[in-house]
Amino acid sequence: CFLHILNQNQLSKSLFPLGEINKDEVRRIATENGFVTADKKDSTGICFIGERNFSEFLQTYLPKQQGDIVDQDGQFIKHHEGLAFYTMGQRKGLEIGGGFSNSGEPWFVADKRIDSNELVVVQGDHVLLYHHNLNASDPHWIGNPPILPLACTAKIRYRQQSQLCLVHPTDNGQLKVTFDQPQRAITPGQSIVFYDDDICLGGAIIENRN
Repeated sequence: CFLHILNQNQLSKSLFPLGEINKDEVRRIATENGFVTADKKDSTGICFIGERNFSEFLQTYLPKQQGDIVDQDGQFIKHHEGLAFYTMGQRKGLEIGGGFSNSGEPWFVADKRIDSNELVVVQGDHVLLYHHNLNASDPHWIGNPPILPLACTAKIRYRQQSQLCLVHPTDNGQLKVTFDQPQRAITPGQSIVFYDDDICLGGAIIENRN
């Protein structure tokens, strides 16, 4: 997704040695050639922090700002140590347990209320985890800017299936994106990347969702 910030001049000087070969095929070739890394576990973390826990890494640089974890009705559940240590849709690390309510379902982060320093959590596949629309700032187009409104596909996270959407310009230079299907855990601060089939058109930074 990060490639959407590049321009044609930068891309013209870039080499992608694997070309169109996907990871499964790379592993197969590595196995056939006896490479010791053929069965190495995928890296899913952040490369520059190594094996450290991400929350512990953030606490090295960000002060703790204790606040409340509440459910969708505002009922207090427990305290958190800072909104920066959580992300939308997060399940792991909440340490609430399904037993807090009668449903027994796992808890997920649904919202971060900056003004009140509250972390809102919901259980299961709750409606508050899904949104049809988002606003995005700092749009960047790799080639010539397309004519808006634009019907295309978009991704809001790594390895997500392409999602049909309609992109509108706003009066303040941002983009309003409306998805055909509601999207789970849209996260402000992350990128939304636009595609025409398999061609990356560009992207923008998610500001909010509704």
